[in-house]
Amino acid sequence: MAELTRRAALALAGLGMTGAAGAAEASAFDFRLEAIEGGPLDLGGFRGRPMLVVNTASFCGFTPQYAGLQKLHDRFSARGLVVLGVPSNDFNQESADAGTIKRFCEANYDVTFPMTMPVHVRGTQAVPLFGFLAARGGGAPRWNFHKYLVARDGRRVQGFPTATEPDAPALLRAVEAALATPPA
Repeated sequence: MAELTRRAALALAGLGMTGAAGAAEASAFDFRLEAIEGGPLDLGGFRGRPMLVVNTASFCGFTPQYAGLQKLHDRFSARGLVVLGVPSNDFNQESADAGTIKRFCEANYDVTFPMTMPVHVRGTQAVPLFGFLAARGGGAPRWNFHKYLVARDGRRVQGFPTATEPDAPALLRAVEAALATPPA
């Protein structure tokens, strides 16, 4: 955990942010990833919207959660929720080919929410976003389909373990609360 906190701080310093007084406080919207279609995916485009970030995998017992994530997207995207799928092979259950992942998700689960290229989500190779989320949301993913609900301000993060289904009452209450909070 200390290593993830240190890595998140270093990543933020690389983005020109520090924890010093007067400096802008770090936000999940300050990060960039690569879109699964290719090209940059600047999370700043989602600024002011609650975001559910989920590390995903195509060959996992929890893969059917894609259907529930798509339902969340369908139900709440008009109110501002962003569901962001982040494929990872950190648990040896994902393809290395982004095109294969994209086709699998579209063909089997009609996924239309944004997704990223496959990345590392834990350990020393984790992308900076996941270091930030882990430091603020209760730790690194322990398995695929770990969920982080990011508040509209991009600073408050609530983690939900893999076994929390996308339609779990606790997650739905948290999403509703995040949506009910007015934008800053």
